[in-house]
Amino acid sequence: MKIQNIVQYCCLLLAMVLLSVSTVPVLAQGNPRQITGRITDAAGAPLAGITVSLKNSASATVTNADGNYAIQAKTGDVLVFTMVGYAEKEVVVQSAGSYNIEMVSVANQLNDVVVVGYGKASRKNLSSAITTLKPEEMNQGAITDVGRLLQGKVAGLNISSNGDPNRTAAIVLRGVSTINSPGGPFYVIDGVPGADISLVAPDDIASIDVLKDAAATAIYGNRAAAGVIMITTKKGRKGQTQVVYNGFAGMEKVSSRLNLMDATQHRAYLASQGLSYSPNDDKGANTNWQDAVMRSSAFTHNHNLSFSGGGDHGSYAASVNFVQKEGIMIRSKFERIIARLSLEQMALNDKVKFSLNVANSRTTSDKVPIVNTVLEQVSNHLSVSPVFNTDGSWFENFNTPGYYNPRGLIDNALDDEIRNNIIASLNTEVKLGYGLTYNLLMSYQSLNSQQSQFYSSYYGNYSAGNFYTNPDPGLGVGTTLVGNLFGVNGAAYKRNYETRQKNLETFLGWDKRFGDHSLNAVVGFSWLSTVAGDGIESSSTNFPTDFIGYNNLSLGNPYAISNYRIQLAGGSAEKRLISDFARVNYNYKDKYLLQGSIRRDGSSVFGENYQWGYFPSVGVAWRIGNENFMQNQTTVSDLKLRASYGVTGNSEGIGPFNAKLVYGITGTYYNNGVQDNSYGPIQGSNPDLRWERTSTANIGLDFSLFKGALSGSLDVYQKDTKDMLFRYAVSPALVPGGAIWANGGSISNKGIELVLNATPVRTRGGFVWNTTVNLASNKNEITSLKNPYGNGDSIQYVNPRGSGQTGATLQILKVGKPIGQFFSFDYQGKNSSGLSTFLKKDKTITTAPLNGTDYFYVGDAQPSLLVGWNNSFSYGNFDFNFFFRGVFGSQIFNVTRANLSYTPNAATNNLHTMVTSDDKVSDARNSFYSTRYIESGNYVRLDNATLGYNWKTNSKYVKRMRFYITTENLMTITNYTGIDPEINQGGVAPGVDNNNFYPKTTVFIFGINVSL
Repeated sequence: MKIQNIVQYCCLLLAMVLLSVSTVPVLAQGNPRQITGRITDAAGAPLAGITVSLKNSASATVTNADGNYAIQAKTGDVLVFTMVGYAEKEVVVQSAGSYNIEMVSVANQLNDVVVVGYGKASRKNLSSAITTLKPEEMNQGAITDVGRLLQGKVAGLNISSNGDPNRTAAIVLRGVSTINSPGGPFYVIDGVPGADISLVAPDDIASIDVLKDAAATAIYGNRAAAGVIMITTKKGRKGQTQVVYNGFAGMEKVSSRLNLMDATQHRAYLASQGLSYSPNDDKGANTNWQDAVMRSSAFTHNHNLSFSGGGDHGSYAASVNFVQKEGIMIRSKFERIIARLSLEQMALNDKVKFSLNVANSRTTSDKVPIVNTVLEQVSNHLSVSPVFNTDGSWFENFNTPGYYNPRGLIDNALDDEIRNNIIASLNTEVKLGYGLTYNLLMSYQSLNSQQSQFYSSYYGNYSAGNFYTNPDPGLGVGTTLVGNLFGVNGAAYKRNYETRQKNLETFLGWDKRFGDHSLNAVVGFSWLSTVAGDGIESSSTNFPTDFIGYNNLSLGNPYAISNYRIQLAGGSAEKRLISDFARVNYNYKDKYLLQGSIRRDGSSVFGENYQWGYFPSVGVAWRIGNENFMQNQTTVSDLKLRASYGVTGNSEGIGPFNAKLVYGITGTYYNNGVQDNSYGPIQGSNPDLRWERTSTANIGLDFSLFKGALSGSLDVYQKDTKDMLFRYAVSPALVPGGAIWANGGSISNKGIELVLNATPVRTRGGFVWNTTVNLASNKNEITSLKNPYGNGDSIQYVNPRGSGQTGATLQILKVGKPIGQFFSFDYQGKNSSGLSTFLKKDKTITTAPLNGTDYFYVGDAQPSLLVGWNNSFSYGNFDFNFFFRGVFGSQIFNVTRANLSYTPNAATNNLHTMVTSDDKVSDARNSFYSTRYIESGNYVRLDNATLGYNWKTNSKYVKRMRFYITTENLMTITNYTGIDPEINQGGVAPGVDNNNFYPKTTVFIFGINVSL
């Protein structure tokens, strides 16, 4: 969000901080006098809000609505003209008393400095695909997840999230590239690779750089196949202490609900079918079960207080962030506090710089117990049944198997988690002369996670044999029996684990120019040790009272329950990564650019024959705009053609022992009157297990037209992944234990991305409209499923639990098809008897199709087009921004609606409002998963709108104040009949809505920013 008047005060404040404590001598002569002038853009329009300052001085001013300025200066002073979106200019004051300036727009950010692996680079000289976002360009609102800051802002970055405050967004860059893991990007924070993003508060971010092609990411080797996101936090600057407070408070309301029948509608349907309720269910109520488990509104507030400043040889920055966010569902809540300290100190005549960064975050998550089961029960429960009986007890009908009061499930259980995360890094940078710079970065990160669950004695009313969790859909996932976890007289479960990461990065850089030639090179070494799962977990049951909860497991008496088994687990495992890397950038006359890099990774998680891997990349660029034949035209301000190719890897999703022969408990045997555990192989070894390899070719064009009034970029890419990591089930005759990790199969992604930035309107009166649109299209295709243990061309998977649909699957991994390919029945309507009919494989009609046999390719979950459109307006002290986001070409399998259409259980379960009297209770296949329940996932969402006012203050204590109101998710245009069309796109089973979508909300917040 580029807003002129916000920038006006920000630039003024920044200039004052930078210049106020300077000790550099000023080459000035004579007495100060008034210097005036007018500042315009390339079209001659006046520019308001330009900061005019004296170099190495605290004196500064800003231009008015007519572009005019006045400032006191002496001969020899240097006037500095700055504003975000324009190239900085400097003018030395001579004898003249007036200086008119024409500012050149850099809306395309070609002069920006971007953060790349182990260094920085000028955007104008990049040969790779990198998108940079500044704080004003990120999404605004009640956002606690860094992923949501980028949603819709980066072409090719597909981000999906729901309303659960305790769940992070799923992020997919340039298509799903593996079936092993969700494939989220690799994060680097202030140079520390693999840092946890929960350590960064949105208000503390200075910039985010998204590295998209392999030329940019290959420097991070086998962790970079899914892209790299570089986060740079705010640092202190030389000048007087700056104190900034940012805070907001807001309310959330449910934006959409399931379309369930109320009591009147459901009674009418039963009457049309000649049915009636059981007296055990019909209590004359008209309960909205969605209201029963949700708050009428949820409250959220955020506070960030920061201090920064510095002197000639050092700087500091510190901040504290506190955020509390209620979920719209009862019991759910998110709370996080982050403290951060950043210190920089120069030494030895400023030849050595020490940088210390320390951050600690503590996150408390109160979760909805067994949330997916709760949502399923909400949809199933009859509206004629009440939440409470007349005596105040929970209403239950235990005569119906698997039928539980959803509010009772919530109020009689606890599911909480506390995550404490700390990171510390120390970087030493030494200038060695001759353009050489040496860096040594040491970092340590520790994540402690404590999870606690408690199920009160009330859960003893439920039959363990009928109680199932409703999991998220995924590869090979059916249903999971909760079983004796509930125990007797209450059950508690606790787990406490720690993950520790030690990292050493040391590298030597060389930056030198020889006439028309420029070289920038880096060579280095990296060492990483990660210890995960260091901890223990246990369970207990049979407590004397429910008030103990999970606070003291020793008060339970599990040994009195003959069939209960204490759940014990623990242990730790270490992964090590050793790497060498090098990169060189060559620049000739700022016209011809060449970049090459290579990384050599050695990882302990792979087989002994493939512990080392090489990841090269090369990129070239031609700055056409700098050629002589481009100098005598005014249409094209800048033009650059670039191409790159590189190889990256993926080692995520596997552990230290995945290549090893593993023994475990395989059963029990009778030993002298005692049932002892028997041990044996549960996983075979694979000395040839290796990393996934993803090669990416990218061709891009960066352009700036009409003196920066229109700019953008166009990228075309192909990304191919092979040797995907997967756990195969094979015959124990071939592999001990019947399971082994191996490499197999390949996936291809091809796509195109377009970004356009423009300033359609800039008036002399100071009204400015900036707009940015990004579009991305990606085609995903499985190109092979061949593996060492088979050469099949398809795998059917995703098996949701649905009445009468045992064995039914929804998707298929098929050569030539994308991940998320729906493979199911083809619905053909009702026959004369009112029964559902389907197409058989031989194209005849049947009422009894066969699972897996009479299946057809019936849709694709992956979108064909992603669109983001941002608009910023400013006039005087006001600014306004709104952002639309759209997804097109995707389809959703609405399992929720299918299950709510199972008419044979209409007397005991609620129905979707789309069920009519034509859907007869005699039609047991009315809910069969088929094309009937595959819907368009297209939507356009007004994601964010912000109105702000910048208050001009003359106080010597308050430098700047800004008030704003923001709304999120104000409007969604879609034909999807579920809660929300933004279904998870991460992982291997995208686009499946299976009673597991936490409702999204519309958010209204009021905020204030104060700079002291």
